[in-house]
Amino acid sequence: AEEFKSKVGNDAIRIQNSSISNEILNALKNEKEKNERVTSRHSDSKNEKGQDSYEFVEWDEGEAANPCNFSTFKKWTIVLIVGQGALCATVCSSIIAMTYEAVELEFGISSQVATLGVTLFIFGLGLGPLFLGPLSEFYGRAPIYIWSYFFFVLFNIPVALAKNVETWLIGRFLSGFSGAAFLSVAGGSVSDLFRGPKLSLPMSVFSACPFLGPVVGPIIGGFINQHVSWRWTWYVQIIWTAVELALLIFFVPETYSPVLLKKKAQRLRKETGNERLRAPLELDERTILQATLFSCTVPFQLVAAEPMALVLNIWTSLLLGILYMFFSAFPIVFTAHGFDLEQKGLTFIGIGVGIIIATAVNPFFSRQVARRAERRNAGLPPAERTPPPPEDHLLKGLYGAVICPLALFWFAFTTYSSVHWVVPIIASVPFGFGMVLAYSSTFTFLVDAYRPYAASALAANSFMRSALAGAFPLFTVQMYHSLGTQWASALCAFLLLAIAPFP
Repeated sequence: AEEFKSKVGNDAIRIQNSSISNEILNALKNEKEKNERVTSRHSDSKNEKGQDSYEFVEWDEGEAANPCNFSTFKKWTIVLIVGQGALCATVCSSIIAMTYEAVELEFGISSQVATLGVTLFIFGLGLGPLFLGPLSEFYGRAPIYIWSYFFFVLFNIPVALAKNVETWLIGRFLSGFSGAAFLSVAGGSVSDLFRGPKLSLPMSVFSACPFLGPVVGPIIGGFINQHVSWRWTWYVQIIWTAVELALLIFFVPETYSPVLLKKKAQRLRKETGNERLRAPLELDERTILQATLFSCTVPFQLVAAEPMALVLNIWTSLLLGILYMFFSAFPIVFTAHGFDLEQKGLTFIGIGVGIIIATAVNPFFSRQVARRAERRNAGLPPAERTPPPPEDHLLKGLYGAVICPLALFWFAFTTYSSVHWVVPIIASVPFGFGMVLAYSSTFTFLVDAYRPYAASALAANSFMRSALAGAFPLFTVQMYHSLGTQWASALCAFLLLAIAPFP
């Protein structure tokens, strides 16, 4: 409870020492004052009856129910399961690229309409966090995980069994919306479990999952669609999501402290008979509709009032748009080398290798952040030591800002059919490497800087990323046919080069 009551105030102090704008600082202060007024109003009503004010429930020192005190094994189990949830959802976004030819033949549609299958799914991924992220901060993470993944399984069924393109496209949008929790809420779970320098590594592992997923999707889809019906793409996806749902139910407990403290207060009132025991969350008088409408505005307020968040969101959105552009571009590039469907899916291995390498070297950057914090606090008594500012997490993103455009230039001018096919695949390795550095640094910064609204900050990022990622595939084929594989890819590199100074 003490963390919940002081969260806004503590983060406001940290924010004053960072680059976050006065608008957000004032908003946080206003939110704190509003919470204090609610508490005061309840306390006064009790005092008028001659009773004492409420006693707020707090975590005891070393209490096992506090998520920060979970064992390391339990923390990492939760991180890996929710990371796998993000991996599964994003695999579903890209695996469809290997079904285009079969779907076009069966439904009698054009390639542009088939591409809507990935576009609508990504739009669903972008819209979902605007509702699911804020709701998780009000009702907790676990219920959002379970219900969203239940509907994720459910809405993939009509995609697998569709008899017409309308059913197929509607199912894609609804399944994307349902699976979106793991692109925002999961980041909040990671921040519930880890603090300070210890946050960087698990956040890097989680950040890699949503980007490894789109790479793994075409690889799996290529093998499936080369040998069996396109519908088996979704049968496999449904089986995977059902297993993930079972893991969430049995192995992922609630991690959001305000919700856990509310349950603790209810238990203590029942055990002790002391009706003055309360958790701060219990004094929130908002209805579900009021809470949802209010919380859905927070992501847009962050983007509108905070230039740093806006720039980082644009940067990461462009990166994801280019990644999803590759799902249409790679088949065009490697058709010139005579690749079949299975082989085209394997061409994404290069990006996957880069993503894995970036995740593996993350401890190096974590130690950098820790060393900077040690130097900053050198000679200070423990009470005066401060955690590293959120901006320290952006240091590794600087490497990504340089590496990604260079890798794209390399890829662009090695896509000639006269150049061996392995060269552009090798060029995609540093692109995957730099992309994860960019995303890991951005995600960790957003969670650490806007901790009271971590899920909402990630929801804003997810919304902007999904808008570009969904739009880019719609014009990829036309752009590559008009400009050629070299200059179409080089155009993307120039866009990244133009935005490189901002991070």
